[in-house]
Amino acid sequence: MEVETVLDLLHLYPRRIHDRTAVTSLADLEIGEETTVFGTVVRTMSRLTKQRKRMVVATVEHGDARLEVTFFNQPWREKQLATGTEVAMFGKVETFAGKVRMTNPIVDVIGAAGEARTGRIVAVYPQSSKAELSTWEIAPAVARALEFAGEIYDPLDAAVRGPLRLVDRTTALHDVHRPETTEEHRQAERRLRFDEFLVAQVGLVARKRALAAAEIGIRHVIDGPLVDEFLDRLPFAVTADQTRAIAEIRADLARPAPMHRLLQGDVGSGKTVVALAAMLVAVEGGYQAALMAPTAVLAEQLYAVARRTYGDLVPGAPGENLLGETTSGVRLLTNRTSAKERAEIAAGLGEGTVHIVIGTHALLHGESPFTNLGLVVIDEHHRFGVEQRDVLKQRAGALVPDVLVMTATPIPRTAALLVYGDLDISVLEAMPTGRQAVGTDVLVRDTSETARAYARVRTEVAAGHQAFVVCPLVEGSEKIEAKAATARAEELRTGELEGLRIGLLHGQMPAADKEAVMEAFRARELDVLVATTVIEVGVDVPNATVMVIEDAQRFGLAQLHQLRGRVGRGGGESWCYLIADTATQDAAARMEAMAETTDGFVLAERDLEIRGSGQVFGERQSGQRVDRHLRLARLPRDEKYVGFARATAEAILDGDPGLADHRPLAEEVEDLLGDDVEYLFKS
Repeated sequence: MEVETVLDLLHLYPRRIHDRTAVTSLADLEIGEETTVFGTVVRTMSRLTKQRKRMVVATVEHGDARLEVTFFNQPWREKQLATGTEVAMFGKVETFAGKVRMTNPIVDVIGAAGEARTGRIVAVYPQSSKAELSTWEIAPAVARALEFAGEIYDPLDAAVRGPLRLVDRTTALHDVHRPETTEEHRQAERRLRFDEFLVAQVGLVARKRALAAAEIGIRHVIDGPLVDEFLDRLPFAVTADQTRAIAEIRADLARPAPMHRLLQGDVGSGKTVVALAAMLVAVEGGYQAALMAPTAVLAEQLYAVARRTYGDLVPGAPGENLLGETTSGVRLLTNRTSAKERAEIAAGLGEGTVHIVIGTHALLHGESPFTNLGLVVIDEHHRFGVEQRDVLKQRAGALVPDVLVMTATPIPRTAALLVYGDLDISVLEAMPTGRQAVGTDVLVRDTSETARAYARVRTEVAAGHQAFVVCPLVEGSEKIEAKAATARAEELRTGELEGLRIGLLHGQMPAADKEAVMEAFRARELDVLVATTVIEVGVDVPNATVMVIEDAQRFGLAQLHQLRGRVGRGGGESWCYLIADTATQDAAARMEAMAETTDGFVLAERDLEIRGSGQVFGERQSGQRVDRHLRLARLPRDEKYVGFARATAEAILDGDPGLADHRPLAEEVEDLLGDDVEYLFKS
């Protein structure tokens, strides 16, 4: 069970407790109610039904009353519920043939035969059939560990605990395992949840402060005219959120400490404009800027937007030299860039005629071309590893560049404090003026309903618009996905969309073929693009007004939201059809959420409720460690604790920056975040 130390054992918390201090008699049960009952198994039998399915029937006794419990397709219950076993069961009370019974209740075995545990609160631990360990074997081991450990170190003194109404750690660890009352158990869990958030926050706040103290950055000049001129030239008005984010970034760039800022915004909220403005600040002060994107398609699109919106603001971009050759202070660098162009970019960076490079992983390889790198912008940064991001920073040489990382996957603020607590955060929530919400319909797969989706595609194509069809996600198998997409494109050519111009895009295609298809779609030479999730980010075709996602239940909410964001970018009415099998509760909840709202931040909250924090914490390496650390705490249920933990962490570090008086707390942080944070608390 991966319990190797006394601390591991103390952190093996009960999954639930049963209050045996006030037991309701089986005789007092009310038909139709859901309740927990206790008793001792007096008989168990097993037989086959007429449908040849195994049925196990156990009789549970408490006092003078008996309850019959029936399990279908659970043959292992016969061994689990041996005669004499003490159990707690939760289920709905029914009657059948004059007998009171439950069908398929939740069962906790809380004592072996002859080991009755009455008159007190009983803790039920995670059990392991593989390790052959039961809750009544774990409980006495935990009790012995509590006795052995004695007084537990507490980083919070009574003066800090008092306003937060927190019990001390020793009391918390004792009462989470062996409480006298349910209220003691509740208060114990409350303190331990707070501690899980506190340790993470101490690490993140310390890292943020250590970076600011250790690195000497660039004090950019921010009062030049370029940014304001750039914003004035845009064919639309920037939102209040964009204005605020640009102001926050300019303030960061003016400071001598390097910027470490996260810009998160919903699909279409205008992150690119903010990033382009930030790069202009660096260029105006004589520095270079690099923007790294996860895919060539996205890098090429960002490059096109930069060239179009910058105009002549970046020296030499665009224009022609005396030989009629195009010159530019903004260049594109991907794996498709020729050796000749790479040499030109390197020479331009060295000579100071290239100021901004937009690219992919190619920015990380080859000879270090940057001579004066002042700002690094990383788009969809969770797709890059920590090491890759550090390599790009190191290419700046002696300078420590400012770093702006962006994500289009909205993350609830409380979760962002856990995953990105070492970064300053700017949020774009408002949509640009004129953007309409995309109408979303959920259609049941394998029914006549799906015809509506393709009828809409035909209607929109006839009106001069275009459409996307996204094929099912096949986890970990791009080849199978590609094959399925190819087959589906052929089916549509001869079926629902016969006569329309249909293109195909998937991850197994050569890079040149992908770009050719995208160019044809942008140029309106194709009516429909059948694709895998390669179009999830960075595809901007304002003329596309319909998105059909097949087998939508296979996608997470964040991914569905990203895909839906590919349409509705032209300002007109648009539609998204989710063809799904909603047989499972999770799938139905996700489809319902997609139909109810187009707000990415609302969907992110729903995703936390439906799927837990794993997806959010998967965004970042340190976040994954934090997620494993959360044994009792859960988001969004416990989000109120995060702010308190953050403030407490800052107060502790204000008074004791190196944690000289909190060495055990420093060790807890290092245990959580790994060896990469050892430097945080060294004087």
